[in-house]
Amino acid sequence: MMKKKSEPVRVLTATAIFDGHDASINIIRRLLQDKGLEVIHLGHNRSVNTVVNAALQEDVDAICISSYQGGHLEYFKYLVSELEKHHAQDILIFAGGGGTISEKDVDLLQKKGVTKIYTATNSVNLGLQGIVDEINELCLASRKNSQQNSQQNSQQNREKFNESLSKYYALAKQITDIQNKDNNHTVNGKTPARQKIKAKVIGVTGTGGSGKSTLIDEILKSLLHNSKLKIACIAIDPARQKTGGALLGDRIRINSAVHPELYFRSLSTRSANTPVTPLLHEILKCLDEHGFELVFIETAGIGQADNLICNYVDHAVYVMTADYGAPGQLEKISMLDYADSIVLNKADHQGSDDALKAICKQWQRNHPQNELAESEVPVFSLSAHCFNDPSIVQFTAYLCKQMGIAISLGSVSNNEYLQQREIIPSRRSNYLTEIAYQAKQLNQYQQQQCDYIEQLQSLYDTLSILNDQSRPERFVAYHKSILNKLSSFNDIRIKYNQTLNKIDAESIHQLKSWSEIHKIACTEYNEYKIQDKMHRQKNYIKSLSQLDIPVIAAAHYTSWKDQLRFMFSENMPGDFPYTAGVYRYRNVQEDPARMFAGEGTPEDTNRRFFLLKDEQKSIRLSTAFDPLGLYAKDPQDKADVYGCIGMSGVSVATLDDMKKLYSGIDLCDSNTSVSMTINGPASIMMGFYLNTAIDQQIEKYFKQQGKWHDTEKLISEQLKGKAQPTYSGNLPEGHDSLGLAFLGVDTRELIDAEGYEKIAAESCKKIRGTLQADILKEEQAQNECLYSLEFSFQLMADIQKYFIQHNIKHFYSVSVSGYHIAEAGANPVTQLAFTLANGFTLLEYYLVQGMKVDDFCSQFSFFFSNGMDVEYAVIGRVARRIWARALKYVYGANQRSQKLKYHIQTSGRSLQAQDIDLNDIRTSLQALYAINDNCNSLHTNAYDEAVTTPTDKSVRRALAIQLIINRELGLSVNQNPLQGSYLITELTDRVEQAVYDEFSRLSQRGGVIGAMEYFYQRSKIQEESLTAESLKYSGEIPVIGVNQFIDKTRSNEPVATKFIHSTDKQKRQQVTNTEMFKKRYEKKASVQLKKMANTIKKGGNSFSAILEASRYCSLQQMSDVLLVVGGEYRRKL
Repeated sequence: MMKKKSEPVRVLTATAIFDGHDASINIIRRLLQDKGLEVIHLGHNRSVNTVVNAALQEDVDAICISSYQGGHLEYFKYLVSELEKHHAQDILIFAGGGGTISEKDVDLLQKKGVTKIYTATNSVNLGLQGIVDEINELCLASRKNSQQNSQQNSQQNREKFNESLSKYYALAKQITDIQNKDNNHTVNGKTPARQKIKAKVIGVTGTGGSGKSTLIDEILKSLLHNSKLKIACIAIDPARQKTGGALLGDRIRINSAVHPELYFRSLSTRSANTPVTPLLHEILKCLDEHGFELVFIETAGIGQADNLICNYVDHAVYVMTADYGAPGQLEKISMLDYADSIVLNKADHQGSDDALKAICKQWQRNHPQNELAESEVPVFSLSAHCFNDPSIVQFTAYLCKQMGIAISLGSVSNNEYLQQREIIPSRRSNYLTEIAYQAKQLNQYQQQQCDYIEQLQSLYDTLSILNDQSRPERFVAYHKSILNKLSSFNDIRIKYNQTLNKIDAESIHQLKSWSEIHKIACTEYNEYKIQDKMHRQKNYIKSLSQLDIPVIAAAHYTSWKDQLRFMFSENMPGDFPYTAGVYRYRNVQEDPARMFAGEGTPEDTNRRFFLLKDEQKSIRLSTAFDPLGLYAKDPQDKADVYGCIGMSGVSVATLDDMKKLYSGIDLCDSNTSVSMTINGPASIMMGFYLNTAIDQQIEKYFKQQGKWHDTEKLISEQLKGKAQPTYSGNLPEGHDSLGLAFLGVDTRELIDAEGYEKIAAESCKKIRGTLQADILKEEQAQNECLYSLEFSFQLMADIQKYFIQHNIKHFYSVSVSGYHIAEAGANPVTQLAFTLANGFTLLEYYLVQGMKVDDFCSQFSFFFSNGMDVEYAVIGRVARRIWARALKYVYGANQRSQKLKYHIQTSGRSLQAQDIDLNDIRTSLQALYAINDNCNSLHTNAYDEAVTTPTDKSVRRALAIQLIINRELGLSVNQNPLQGSYLITELTDRVEQAVYDEFSRLSQRGGVIGAMEYFYQRSKIQEESLTAESLKYSGEIPVIGVNQFIDKTRSNEPVATKFIHSTDKQKRQQVTNTEMFKKRYEKKASVQLKKMANTIKKGGNSFSAILEASRYCSLQQMSDVLLVVGGEYRRKL
């Protein structure tokens, strides 16, 4: 029986604005549900206005917010203020932010009205369950006090709610009173007679996972855009029978819930085995009294026999998918008898065409009196998850007609890019199975070849021992003339020839090359060519003990079988399957270290870049963008937005910002490489970047050609007496002002079209770097998706198409990222498997887009985290081997495409806020993993990143970790130290097989895209996160300085370090500069934004359009257009 509870506590959970780190809030909301609370989960990136609006409409007891991205002072002060404005100060506020919220900030915010902020210290002392217990107890105590006050001042309270700025808060309280009127009421008995109301009521029901919420959202979006109807939506979810808790998870899926003219309320059934909440009829009457004209009711997922919703509504919609089983199952579905209309959702899925026919026929059988043709029956096939599906508009129009609502919905815009709905065609849906199967077959074949070669050597050695004078050279068959002669050796000779015939030419070639490869590594010097340039590499380094230490340690196998197995599975660095590395030698002229920075204004980060590149042979920059940049918003005065400007990354909203950011650094220099950590708005940031590189070269051209004096006159004329934007603050030492001359200036007006195109073409050939731009990991873990998934894929593909067309060969168009999957909680194997699967998914999509594998695959890079787990020791080796084999044997790609190149960042999740100085030890060990495994680039986290933006001191220490390993640690002289280890060899094989097993699980769910629809990756990551965190809290996973070897002298303050926050001056500068930029190009921006939208709608290259628009438009201006033409991302649980 369900545990009886009166008036369960209602809690709203979310992450703060611009914050995608939802691992912790998901853990908390699950534990709250287990405790018996009703949880309305809003997911990531929620503004104060959105949170307050939801809290008031849902009439919650508490709000729980996680905030890891900075800006928490402004966010929570604003949240408290907004609740007070709405007379909702009784709603408790709980928050958490790991070590990013200092004890000083905790005290300040709690004094300002935040109920409780949980820090890392609280987490250790209380544990996760203790935190949840405390939240529940405080909510119950607060409710008791509120009820007592309410009884004493009932009239005053009613007036207070009616005066509230939220017109729906009083209504929310009334619905709560109705639902709590009789919490033991059940609808399993007789349904109350339906009362006559003016409002039209549409009920939407169906099995769980059929897409009811998504369908309702699309209908609401259309109605709210095209009418002034007063609409309410009631979403009902089931209560858990054991605890009484409930996940009210529909609001997160309804993007329209933020619309000011919509009232949305989530309710629990609070009963077992029923799709609706008790006293639903009274709630509908209440909504009618408040003047609502149209009400949607979404029921909990139902079984075959349920049809209860029909007793409450004017029109019942039954939503289903093709996954109903055999056709005979349709006869058991009660709603096919009672529904007024039936929706076959997810019609883009396999089997939907047959399902539609079967459902129509079943409806005709169930309604013999309605002699309708199959095309006229009220069964609609659509795909609600696909942006701008024309069938949605048709179904919405049908509903309006049935309800007697006169409305013009218009027509769906003809976006060419939407014509290809499938991201991966069904004919290629088994690509991961194909890759795993190929690997299995290859391993079996190679093992067989090794067995044959072992037998061959045995025969060959036997003939040698027996002194066969006619024995041929190794791997050469006996001539027929020899075999025709009578000899006691003939049986062995024939067996030798037969065995040799079983061995393929590639294996023979490998074995014949063994001595040559061995010689390359063992001679004093090795000469080799790269891009028509000869290089001479020393193979031995003399130690202080005067020993010759090999740069590449050669394998000294004498057995042909061992030699062949080594070349099949390992080989020398630079040789297929590249297990030991994609290059023969490391580039000693360029350390793998990435100089990572991002803080405050563009000028602040520019100065940090100059600090980092000091004394470095190459400039390898990595840029972190602030939360506004990650979510494509411009700096503005709104408190929660304002607080995030320049926090945890650099503020870049315009082309001028990008020019300042990289000023003084020649982006087309062969020694410069720039990585940009940006995903959702990657196309826009890449547009800013490429225009910056081009303008730098135009500036250099004018100065080198002696045309600068004339150019300055043109600049002056263009400015028309207005002040030119400038670099704020002092230039760092070594800064030559490159890139600053054209601030606030339209460069296209300074040079003729032919000259511009020539310089632009040369710039495209020279830029080096990486654009992260991986939307799949955002969908699965990081939560920085902005646009619909289909459109996001198209944006990525268009970047790569542009790169191919314009000969951009040295800039990676995507960094397929596992780092953020690991940061969200995935274990090492899951991180690796999901990342590689994502990479193969992008490969398949690009092939569908008409690109050739060797035109784009070499511009894929990968990005992994390195933690402390043992599997991280081999993550690169396994990735390289899987990728190389698949590219060669499945996709037929060339050697360049077969070489997987990857970046490593040490684990941010392993950084601890307690005993913070120990973090550098963890980071050093993780860096050693990466360097030993021949990563192509490496970023070492600063020890204080657990709590703040790194300081100059901590960044220097982080960089020193790599330098000490590479330049001081004696073992680093050798570049393949892992080869030959029994443990590493076995671990590599085990991890590789585990990855293939995960490929099979993904393939069973329809590949990566299909699995995402089932929330498979997200659920698996969350489960692994919860498991790991629980083991750390229990002490089963030791964390030195946190749950073991604790410093008894340490104070409760988790850290003693300098907290870096953007100043008000820095934030104000960015707001002002952005406003000035938009004003300066107002007319040109209007033209370019329309042109950009039209180009994309007509199927043109989106990046080409964005590149042109980014000269005159801000980040948010362009993103808002992309949201309109491509659709908004819909969050998932």
